[in-house]
Amino acid sequence: MTDVVRPGGVSRRTFIKGVVAAGAVATSAGYLLRTTLIGQGGVPAGAVERLITLNVNGRDRRVDVMPQETLAMTLRYKLGLTGTKIGCDRAECGACTVLLDDVPRYSCSVLTHMARKKRITTIEGLAAADGTLHPVQQGVVEEQGFQCAFCMPGFVMAAVGFLKTHPNPTRDELAHGVSGNLCRCQDYDKILTALARGAELMRRG
Repeated sequence: MTDVVRPGGVSRRTFIKGVVAAGAVATSAGYLLRTTLIGQGGVPAGAVERLITLNVNGRDRRVDVMPQETLAMTLRYKLGLTGTKIGCDRAECGACTVLLDDVPRYSCSVLTHMARKKRITTIEGLAAADGTLHPVQQGVVEEQGFQCAFCMPGFVMAAVGFLKTHPNPTRDELAHGVSGNLCRCQDYDKILTALARGAELMRRG
């Protein structure tokens, strides 16, 4: 195919080559600028650093995080901690509850970047290193407190956080303490019995 000469003496092939070369130069410059900034430990003004460190279950984990990414998404799909369930994904059901500095939080409504410099605990981090279950987990096993158990991790995490500040609650107080969590099987009586058993085991030490 013959090369078409545009007005002004620039051929079509030369024009395309110039566009491609300019794009390559711009891309290279952007890469070099980003590399330099990373090497200096900084990010451009107004930008959000994507490669961050999270303390999850006692370990520092480096993870690439989008600015709008929720902690629930990061835990499940970046770190493989699928015990954190995503139910409503709008801070209503509590299935995604984790502890941030020992305080129960809906991880679907917390941006991952907001969890930096906090201690994140998921259901996977409750058991001891030798595999011994946390007392609340043990209470669930003993009382068989759930049906489908999809909501179980959220209830357990909410109960653990509540019991840290209310170690000897009445049944009504315990119900109030985990009232931000919903069970789609509606088996609340068995759930409370299991959590109360966990509270008892915690008091025994």
